[in-house]
Amino acid sequence: MSTGELLSSEPSELKFPFELKKQISFSLQLSNKTDNYVAFKVKTTNPKKYCVRPNTGVVLPRSTCDVIVTMQAQKEAPPDMQCRDKFLLQSVKVNDGLTANDITAEMFNKEAGNVVEECKLKVVYISPPSTAQEGSEEGPSPGVSFSDGKHANAAEFASGARAFTEGLEAQEISSEDLFKREGSKSGGGVSFMFVMLIGLLGIIMGYIMKKW
Repeated sequence: MSTGELLSSEPSELKFPFELKKQISFSLQLSNKTDNYVAFKVKTTNPKKYCVRPNTGVVLPRSTCDVIVTMQAQKEAPPDMQCRDKFLLQSVKVNDGLTANDITAEMFNKEAGNVVEECKLKVVYISPPSTAQEGSEEGPSPGVSFSDGKHANAAEFASGARAFTEGLEAQEISSEDLFKREGSKSGGGVSFMFVMLIGLLGIIMGYIMKKW
């Protein structure tokens, strides 16, 4: 908690769970510890990076006010996740009944003689949980990984394919040998039948010639 005489901020640091390309919001609660109306203004060293709503307002006596700080989506992470951005919370006592629409920049001008209280707030980036660690906790049992599984499946597939190919080659060789053996048998049978047929035709022709 960042404590001042007028306003206190809870928490005292803006902790963003940093993730690339993701807009992240953080909530601050301002507490008025006095019996007076207190106006506040929130400034930052990097206004293009953050959006503060509301960036000005009035906190009623003994009351609280929530301020939402939104960090725009970032394309790259800072070195070592260290952030140098800071916020400045300014607060000043104002007349009772003052509203946010009545606030002017002149109220927070110290040179004009106004008593302005200031509290600096740091920005801290928190690394999100590692996806690799989450996977190890919810994944398969120790000693087994998806990487190993993929390699094993590839080896089994290659071995099976090789065995299947060798089986086909052996089958083709066996079929070829069988065809040759059958062909030789059938070839011999055809030659024998052909000789018998020629002989039979010769006998028939001889018989016919004798008749004539």
